[in-house]
Amino acid sequence: MRYKTLRIIFFICLSLVYTTLNAQKIYKIWDSQPGRNAAMDSVKAKGGGAKDADWEAESYPLGNGYMGANVFGRTDIERIQITEKTLCTEGKYDLGGITSFADVFIDFNHHHPQNYSRVLNLNDAILYVDYEYDGVRFTREYFINYPDNVMVVKLSANKKGKVSFTLRPQASFVRDSKATYPRTAKSSAQGNLITLSGTIPFFSENYEAQFKVVHDGGILTASNKGDAGEIKVKNANSVVLIIAAGTNYELSKRLFLEKKHGKKLDITKYPHQKITNLIQKATSKGFSVLKKNHLSDYQQLFSRVKLNITNETPSITTRTLLNNYINGITSPYLEELMYQFGRYLLIASSRKGTLPSGLQGVWTAYELTPWTGGYWHNINIQMNYWGAFNSNLAETFIPYIEYYNAYLPKAKEIATTYLQSLNYQVSDTADNGWIIGTGASPFVIGTPGGHSGPGTGGMTAKMFWEYYDFTRDLTFLKNIGYPCLLGASKFLSKTLQPDSLGVLLVQHSASPEQAISKGKYYLTKGTTYDQAYVWENHTDLLKAAAIVGSDDPFLKIAAYQVDKLDPILVGESGQIKEFREEKKYGEIGEPNHRHISHLCALYPGTLINSHTKEWMKAAITTLDLRGNKTTGWAMAHRMNARARTKDGEKAYEVYSKFIKEKTLPNLWTVHPPFQIDGNFGCMAGVAEMLLQSHEGCIEILPALPKVWKNGEYSGLVARGNFEVAVKWKDGKANLIQIIAKSGGECVVKYPNLAKATILNAKGVRISYKKSGDDIIRFETTKGGRYKMEIK
Repeated sequence: MRYKTLRIIFFICLSLVYTTLNAQKIYKIWDSQPGRNAAMDSVKAKGGGAKDADWEAESYPLGNGYMGANVFGRTDIERIQITEKTLCTEGKYDLGGITSFADVFIDFNHHHPQNYSRVLNLNDAILYVDYEYDGVRFTREYFINYPDNVMVVKLSANKKGKVSFTLRPQASFVRDSKATYPRTAKSSAQGNLITLSGTIPFFSENYEAQFKVVHDGGILTASNKGDAGEIKVKNANSVVLIIAAGTNYELSKRLFLEKKHGKKLDITKYPHQKITNLIQKATSKGFSVLKKNHLSDYQQLFSRVKLNITNETPSITTRTLLNNYINGITSPYLEELMYQFGRYLLIASSRKGTLPSGLQGVWTAYELTPWTGGYWHNINIQMNYWGAFNSNLAETFIPYIEYYNAYLPKAKEIATTYLQSLNYQVSDTADNGWIIGTGASPFVIGTPGGHSGPGTGGMTAKMFWEYYDFTRDLTFLKNIGYPCLLGASKFLSKTLQPDSLGVLLVQHSASPEQAISKGKYYLTKGTTYDQAYVWENHTDLLKAAAIVGSDDPFLKIAAYQVDKLDPILVGESGQIKEFREEKKYGEIGEPNHRHISHLCALYPGTLINSHTKEWMKAAITTLDLRGNKTTGWAMAHRMNARARTKDGEKAYEVYSKFIKEKTLPNLWTVHPPFQIDGNFGCMAGVAEMLLQSHEGCIEILPALPKVWKNGEYSGLVARGNFEVAVKWKDGKANLIQIIAKSGGECVVKYPNLAKATILNAKGVRISYKKSGDDIIRFETTKGGRYKMEIK
C-alpha cells in the first residue's frame, strides 16, 4: 500500500514538473503610439529606390508564408503594406526580385487618440490596436490566416454605429510601359468588393488582390475614380475586411529551365478565379471561424518551445525596453523575446506550399528590394533555417525542399556546364551531380564563381542532412535527402585535383566575398570554406548511404576523397587559415571581414569540434582576431560559432551587442538595411547555447552564460529527434526530461550525469551505460519519456 501511494505521489510530481516546464509565457511587441509613416527618404536603399525607414523600424509584421503585411496601426490614415512572395520585378543581377504588392490605406481621421496601444501578440500571431477617440473605444484585430490564405482585419467599437472609414488600396510602383521597370495596375469597386489587378511584363506576371468589406449595420458605398476604386463605410457597428492576393506564378522545373524571362510564366493565365475562391470561402466561414482556424494552426507550431530565463514581464513598451537595453539596462526578457520573435517570423514567412523565406522573409516595401530579397547561398538562406530544426519548427524547411525539387534539373544542367567551362572531368552519362551558386530567386538560380566557390552547394546540401538528422524521417532521406547529398558529392568530387603532395584541392576556389581590393575577389585553390564543405558533404553522404543501404559505386570515391582533403590548416598566428597559402592572420583579404567562411567548419559544419582540440583552439583565436565589429547577420554567425566553442560568455557578448546595435524598435534587425537572417541567426544562437547535439551526444547547457543563471526550457530538439526539457538553478541543471520522438539509443552529456537517476514515464528506474562521469547512454522506445534528476 505504501509503495502504491509513493507511485501515485511520483506521478503527480512528474505531471507537475512537466506542466511547469511547459507553462507558456505571453510574448508581445507593443507600443503606446502608432507607427510613424513619413514619406520615403531621399536616401537610396540598397538595390535602388528610396528608403522607407519608418516601414523598416515602425511597422509590425504579419505573415502566413504566402503573404506578408506590415501594419502601422495609425488612427488618422492607417497603412497596411502588402507583400505577396511570388510577385517579382526585374531587380538586379538578372535574377529578378521580390517587390511590394500594394499599400492599403484606411482613412479613419481620428487625430490625437487617447489611451492608445498597439500590440503584436506572438503567442497568437494577432496584432491588436486599441484606443479612445471622442468618447468611443475603438478596437482592431489583424491576422493572416495560413489554412485559408487570407488576411483578416476586424474593426469594432464599444458603441454601436461608430465605425466609419474609407478603404483605398493602391498598387505599388505603377510604371509607364516606357519606364525602366514597367508595371500596370487598376482597381475597381463594386458592391462590397474592391479588385486590384495588374501585370509586370518582365516575367509576364499577372497579379490580383481582392478586398472584401463585410459590415454589420451602417451604410456602405462603393465608388470609382479613374482606375482607382474605394469603399466608404459609415456608422457601422463592426466591419471585417478580408484580403487575398496572388499571381500567375507556379513553382515548376520548367520555370528555371526556361532561359527567356518573359516566357517563364504564361501571360494568358490570371489569378482571378483563385483569388475569388479564397475570398468567397473565407467570407462564408466568417470572422470567428477564420480566427479559430488561424489560432489552431499557428499555436500548434509556436507553443512547442518554452523558454524562461526570467520571471519578469516588463510593463514598459518594447521601444523603451530596447532603448534601456542600448543604454546598459540589460533585460533577460528582451533576450527571450528576441528568440521567440525569431520563431514567430519563421512561421510567418515559411510554410509548406509557399516559397522559402528570403533575405527579407516575406516582407518588402520596395520596388527593388535590397539584394533582390532573394536566396543567397553562401550563408544567408542557410542562416534562415539554422534554428528551424533545434527550435522545433522543422516543417518550415519544407518550402526550401519544394524549391530545390523545382530547380534541381537546372542545377544539374549548371553542374555540367560549369565543369565543361573549366575543363574538368565530365561524366559521359551526364551524371555530374548538381550545384547552385550564391544568387537565386523564385525564377533563376546562379552558377558558382565570382566571390564564392562551389562550397555553396555543399552548404546547401548540409541543410538536407540536418533535416533528416533532427526529424529521422527515413522516407525523406531515401527519396530526397540521400539523392541530394549524392548529387552534391558527385559534382564536388569533380572539382578536386591533387597538388604535389597528393592533397585533393577544389580548383577555382574562393572564400565568400573576401576581396584583395574593391570589387576584386581573391580566387585560389582549396579555400577552407570549399574544402570543408566537400568534407561535410562526403561525410554526410556516407552516413546517409549506410542508413538507406545504398551500394552506389560512387561511395568508394567519396570514401577515398574524404581522407585526402586536408581541409583545416593552422597558421603562424595560431589561426584557422582562410587560404592555404596564408601564413599570418589577415595577410590576405580583409582581416575583419563580415564573413567567417573558414569557420563554417565549426558552425554550421561539424568538422571543427571539441574532439579536434588544436583546431578548436585555433578557431577561438580566429574569432578573437576577427572581432565583433561587423554587420547584423555576421554577428549572428559569430554568436553561433562562440556557442560551439562552449563559451557562453563570449556568445552572450555578441548577442547583447547584436541587440544593442542592430535591432530596430519593432525588433526587426538590420545588416543594414533590414534583413531577416539576423533575427533567424540569433534565434539559432540562443538554442545552440542551451542545447547541442552535433558531437554524437545531447549536450545540456553547453554555453550557458552566467547572466542566465536560473531558468528552464522545454521543446528544444536534438539530433535523433529527441525533444528536451531542462531546469537549472545557479547555473547547474537539476532536471532533464527527454521525449524520444523516434526511439533509439539516447546519449546525454552533462557534468556528473553518471550519478543521475533515470526514470521512465511509469516511474520505473531504467539502466544505462556510463562513459566517464559525464556521459550516459540508454535505449529508448518511440514516444518514450525519460526523466533525469541530477544530484
